[in-house]
Amino acid sequence: MGVPTMATILSAQVTQIVPRFCAKSPLGIFTALSRAMSIKVGDEIPSVDLYEETPANTVNLRDVSAGRKVLVFAVPGAFTPGCSKTHLPGYIKQAEEPKSKGINEIICVAVNDPFVMNAWGENNKVSNKIRMLADTNAEFTKAIGLEQELAVLGGLRSKRYSMVVEDGKVTQLNVEPDGKGLTCSLAENMLAKL
Repeated sequence: MGVPTMATILSAQVTQIVPRFCAKSPLGIFTALSRAMSIKVGDEIPSVDLYEETPANTVNLRDVSAGRKVLVFAVPGAFTPGCSKTHLPGYIKQAEEPKSKGINEIICVAVNDPFVMNAWGENNKVSNKIRMLADTNAEFTKAIGLEQELAVLGGLRSKRYSMVVEDGKVTQLNVEPDGKGLTCSLAENMLAKL
């Protein structure tokens, strides 16, 4: 019998692990693998509705970015310390600079309900500088593969990131390495790359 090769060992491990992730899905392994992949530069933004102010006001980022250049940043949660003290205020303070570099609109996304996002925007006086959009069921976040489990914030949330979407396609993407940090997705770091 010889020594097992690395391919044999990996094959055995995949055979044991994959059914755990794929058993509940009619699409099987494709679903498990697609969730492991995140959106990247050059990809088209998915057509998923988000909500602004109330559940009656739907906003589709693909539609919003059609023929336009939009800066999108996402936070793990409204009213959380890093998001409220650093991330959102940075974009509010520097809202005019991206517009001088060709950005038509700045959008903040979080896995929260639209009432919370609206209240957070009002609390931070975003006025017409930033659109506050709610991804209520994390459908957009999951569609771009940037979800993370944060039990301390109630479960499934978005990773912290910033991206530029131009005419429906991602032209710049900055995802925090741990999904929560405050480095590459901050306003000043994003603006330096525009």
